[in-house]
Amino acid sequence: MYELRADAVIVGELAAVWAVVTDVGRWPEWDPHEDQARLDGEFVVGTTGWVKQKGNPAAVFTLTEVVPERRWASECKLPGGKLWGSNDYEALPGGRIRCTRTVRVTGPLVPLFRFHFGRKMRRDFFRTWSALEQRAKQSA
Repeated sequence: MYELRADAVIVGELAAVWAVVTDVGRWPEWDPHEDQARLDGEFVVGTTGWVKQKGNPAAVFTLTEVVPERRWASECKLPGGKLWGSNDYEALPGGRIRCTRTVRVTGPLVPLFRFHFGRKMRRDFFRTWSALEQRAKQSA
């Protein structure tokens, strides 16, 4: 298993941030690494979706946990394994929000993720959080 975890603090209203991150079809409008995305139903556990990140193959994902304005998690199948990710949002004093992303990869693709995608994913987390902060401000 390979695990990658990173966090950052952004400024914003938690409700606005949640509204942005749960509007999956609009992720490509603000997230710099998303090319296409859709959710095949409501933002609830068990709903599936599809995402195509720039430079990566498309993947089907399933929402595995949803705690409104606090956390959502999903997983997608990989050959012989899976990729699981959680996104946590913690309200802090002064209108700040701690955003934490955890990704776990299992199966034979672990070495590829560790040496190729890990560094890129970590960098993308920070670009995404910055873009999320800007989009949430615009929509608040």
